[in-house]
Amino acid sequence: MKKPHVVILGGGFGGLATAKSLRRAPVRVTLVDQSNHHLFQPLLYQVATSALTAPDIAAPLRKLLRKQENTQVLMARAVSIDPDARVVRLDQGELEYDYLVLATGMVNNYFGHPEWEAHAPGLKTLREALDVRSRVLRAYEAAERETDPERRKELLTFVLIGAGPTGVEMAGALREIAAETLAADFRTFDADKDVRVVLLEGTDRVLPAMHPESSRDALTSLKELGVEVHLETFAESVDAHGVYTADGMRIQAATVVWAAGLKASPLTEGLGAERDRAGRVKVEPDLTVPGRPEVYVLGDLISLEQDGEPLPGVAQTAIQSGKFAAEQIDAEVQDLPKRARFVYKDKGSMATIGRARAVAEVSSSRFSGFFAWMLWLVIHILFLVDFRNRIAVLMEWAYAYVTWRRSARVILDAPSRHRPALERDAILRSELTRSSERPAATD
Repeated sequence: MKKPHVVILGGGFGGLATAKSLRRAPVRVTLVDQSNHHLFQPLLYQVATSALTAPDIAAPLRKLLRKQENTQVLMARAVSIDPDARVVRLDQGELEYDYLVLATGMVNNYFGHPEWEAHAPGLKTLREALDVRSRVLRAYEAAERETDPERRKELLTFVLIGAGPTGVEMAGALREIAAETLAADFRTFDADKDVRVVLLEGTDRVLPAMHPESSRDALTSLKELGVEVHLETFAESVDAHGVYTADGMRIQAATVVWAAGLKASPLTEGLGAERDRAGRVKVEPDLTVPGRPEVYVLGDLISLEQDGEPLPGVAQTAIQSGKFAAEQIDAEVQDLPKRARFVYKDKGSMATIGRARAVAEVSSSRFSGFFAWMLWLVIHILFLVDFRNRIAVLMEWAYAYVTWRRSARVILDAPSRHRPALERDAILRSELTRSSERPAATD
């Protein structure tokens, strides 16, 4: 008898948890992802700020699943879903399924302004993290050559839009780079004094998903580091030279990072189900699509309330929902009782602002400072899925703690027309200046 075919779209926390939990189930599993690796997204900002390298937070999916004989990994892009035919169409070919698990996660949401993406990349993929790292390092390099004080000021201004965990952690890291890592590396400016890091947040506090006391502690740490925080401030427009806010403020900046909003993967549109404003699927209590009991939705694609609150779009939601979906599928295939509903167990939340600065909430307890920072370090090490990643990250963090240095400060991308406009201008002016200073040729 042919085994039921389970197709999992997405190799993130939810998709990987589903695949691993089906290792002994009497099913065939195909995991599809447009990348060949599982990515530990909570540490992307550390790649963007030169603390870690890309391989430190990524592990090949085939390596992680190689011992599962019932599982195949396909590197492909899912284009659309036909739930009536039970078919997923890929960029090349298609897959029929008996069960579908949708775990493709969220993408950056620029709220109707897709043109902002070129000037303000997000931090959802390795490509974006490496792009941000390149922009940051190139801004410093261009500032070293710049002779115009105003243009240098613009090059050394970094704007983060959105003060959730990504924006807060990135802002703190950028200030630490300026104050400790790069302070003695440049000759024409003082990185500690001249670098300006600006954090914009539309609500009335940073880390709005956490307890107000944690928000206050985080804000205090940010200000102590020298981060300029603007609350209840929305971005009105973003261009190659900075940001206009809704209240008319202009911030000249060569580097802008988007951490203000996310929306569901476009694949959710093909399910024919009701969705919320962010495109998340309004699922049944057992995480299936209404009228489609063979289709499960995971992680931050879920629109579902528990105890009057929406499920948080965090890694734990993805992991727990992935394990739940696998258990449900396994039970149905073996004609065993299934659970009526998914119950999320909140294991806490945390954010780091810098060295020995963090906030953490575990159960009803709240921590801040050094203890919270150590807790953050331990939790993130443990949740890395590959042993090699754990060792690499531990070694990098130990080196950085002892030396204050960041080892991943190498610019890998080749110069191109996609450089920020201000940097191209600085290079051109530098070349013209050198040319004008050369002595005239004589006979």
